[in-house]
Amino acid sequence: MVRTNNLTEGKVSKILLGFFFPMLFTNLLQQVYTFADAAIVGKGLGDNSLAAVGNMTSLTFFITGFSIGITNGFGVIIAQNYGSGNYEKLRKCIAASVKLAAIISVLLTIVGLVFLKPVMTAINTSEDIMDESLLYGYIIFGGLVTAVAYNMCSGILRALGDSTTPFKAIIVSSVVNVVLNCVFIFGFGTGVEGAAIATIISQLLSALICFERIRQIEIISLSREDFATDMQLNGALLKNGIPMACMNSVTAVGSMIVQSYVNALGVVYTSAYSVGIRYINLLMIPSLTAGLSMASFAGQNYGAGKYNRIKDGVRVSLAIALIAYIFVGTALLLVPEFLAKIMVSGDEAVALSVEFLRIVGVTFWIISIMFVFRNTVQGMGYPFIPMCSGVLEMIMRISTIVLLLPKIGFKATAVAESAAWSGALLLNLIAYIIHIRKKSNLTSE
Repeated sequence: MVRTNNLTEGKVSKILLGFFFPMLFTNLLQQVYTFADAAIVGKGLGDNSLAAVGNMTSLTFFITGFSIGITNGFGVIIAQNYGSGNYEKLRKCIAASVKLAAIISVLLTIVGLVFLKPVMTAINTSEDIMDESLLYGYIIFGGLVTAVAYNMCSGILRALGDSTTPFKAIIVSSVVNVVLNCVFIFGFGTGVEGAAIATIISQLLSALICFERIRQIEIISLSREDFATDMQLNGALLKNGIPMACMNSVTAVGSMIVQSYVNALGVVYTSAYSVGIRYINLLMIPSLTAGLSMASFAGQNYGAGKYNRIKDGVRVSLAIALIAYIFVGTALLLVPEFLAKIMVSGDEAVALSVEFLRIVGVTFWIISIMFVFRNTVQGMGYPFIPMCSGVLEMIMRISTIVLLLPKIGFKATAVAESAAWSGALLLNLIAYIIHIRKKSNLTSE
């Protein structure tokens, strides 16, 4: 039988780094195959088809981000029960999480399918790409259960200290995804539906790989009794999961609103902003991963009552995030033109992208350390402040755009990002200090 990985024992730096790197490679690989998907669709089907798929990005993240947030929230409770050594409650917690995730996947599928066309119309989707956007969206949302299944299974494994199996699953599913995209689009001559089907098949495969690993873990071998309805446990899971889910969805709404303001400036500004956001999403991966590692680490150690160990983990994770920023910040500040020209070619678009990247480069350290504190607070079982920080991010981002766009132009988009990160960091840092001091005063190791 497969053993779990106890994060409550051993040298903190060694434990965290061993957990961090598989997650880092997982997240990087997901970004790489997202770019590969886009390249295959663009080369095989043309710019309109690529635009149709890209047009779904914000709405897809709104729905899938909700499922990621809520399953991560369940994972925190699972990690705490594992850390406490209460394996009976751990099994009941996993069973309840699986049932709730199944119900949520059905509800999200219905929401996605029903509201897809109205939302596409509301964001002024061009008639040239409307049919393809809808076709792609209906298939993706119709198969949403596969994405939720992977998120739930990988969340369970990370809660139990296993970040390696999700990495292996993503390696396999990434290769399958790219191969199937090529087969469907270049071999069978399908349209965007081929890309959508390839995505669902690869997500199903990754879910099955993670599920098979879970099935081999002896201490969580579930019985029928474990699935008995426990309203108190369901309430605890939802109390932790829903705020994390809302945080992701609120962030997506804020991004869509800012995007509408940028679009009004003209196509060249839209292109430049797209470049900036793509690099933010790519370059934040190391610090985001450091934060996600702390969520599992803090969850297990909080359940075990080892609060000083959580503080040690925060120090290690902050070091990882800041070392990553040294490389990221250097690239953004020293070679922004090189980075911009990888994606756009027009002189004005390049100049605007460089302007955005340099401003973000100065303040990127803020989001780097914000992820550590936000995920630590979540891992300790206090999701309300992180949710509020997501709302504050949205407010700061939108208000900065509204106030500064008429005064300083496109620079306001970069300033808005920095302002949003600063507000979120402040809230989560205060919450971390309050909760860790309160717990540390109650006990000592």
